[in-house]
Amino acid sequence: MTMTENSPSPKLSGAEKAAVFLMSLGEDTAASVMKHLGPKEVQLLGSTMTSLKNIRKEQVEAVVDDFVTTVGEQTALGIGNSDYIRSVLVKALGEDKAGNIIDRIMMGGNTRGLEQLKWLDGKTVAEMLRLEHPQIIAIVMSYLDPDHAAEVLANLPERIRHDILMRVATLQGVQPAALQELDEIMERQFTGKQRLKSSSIGGIQAAANILNYLDSAVENPLMEQVTEMDADLSQKIQDLMFTFNDLVELDDRGIQALLREVSSELLVLALKGADDALKDKMFKNLSRRASEMLQDDLDARGPVRVSDVEQAQKEVLTVAKRMADEGQISLGGGGDEYI
Repeated sequence: MTMTENSPSPKLSGAEKAAVFLMSLGEDTAASVMKHLGPKEVQLLGSTMTSLKNIRKEQVEAVVDDFVTTVGEQTALGIGNSDYIRSVLVKALGEDKAGNIIDRIMMGGNTRGLEQLKWLDGKTVAEMLRLEHPQIIAIVMSYLDPDHAAEVLANLPERIRHDILMRVATLQGVQPAALQELDEIMERQFTGKQRLKSSSIGGIQAAANILNYLDSAVENPLMEQVTEMDADLSQKIQDLMFTFNDLVELDDRGIQALLREVSSELLVLALKGADDALKDKMFKNLSRRASEMLQDDLDARGPVRVSDVEQAQKEVLTVAKRMADEGQISLGGGGDEYI
């Protein structure tokens, strides 16, 4: 984020406001705050802090004023009341995002091992789980965030991936006692903290979310195996997956925001396999000159492998999902062939 001396101060995003506020607190206080954040929040704040440049004094003052005003409006009323907390989270995050958080903080129990898994990379988690029963692996995968779970799944032996995914899709909840026992098993390998959700994990949507983050090279053979085992379940999972062409459901402002985050080279490759409706929407939300340049690049691009196009589309979707997680946009709603 750069500005000239006389240019107006750009509006800061929520993540940028949080980063500015933390940086204004000093190292020790900021560190104390970050101890209470989860791995994704720490990563987002850390990357945002490193990208901040030339923040003006009035911007810092505005962020601090907003914080003081917000805190000043708070009272102890409603604290500890589950209905109050649920209402606040839903209003702040929306029903879908709030649902997972509500599950984690409302249902009781003490997390140790399971929560600590979130701080490990997918390869490490996969190595820890590879000798466990597939049902245990499925429960752990359902507990992790979809992108993290996808990384774990990609690092598990190929012969068991379809079994794990099907178990995630058919999981209809876990008893608190069973989750606590599993948590204790994980804790034997390390210690952790925070709180544990108790039951509403897994399901077809969870399986679809995990697949959304898998590379096509892993996703395609995996879904072929699932289809062979249970065609009906496979179709239900695919119906809930968010695909590249579903980006057409974004409003114009969302498309414009996404286009600013995606390189032209990646966009050209991704659009080689896009529906005409999505292409038209992309062109419409570019300037006339940019639209003509994009069309020329598409026309000039020779035959490309389907696998390369699918990988490019996955990368664009990853950007879109990150932006959705940050509240910048709202999302609705897989050989060597050539196109």
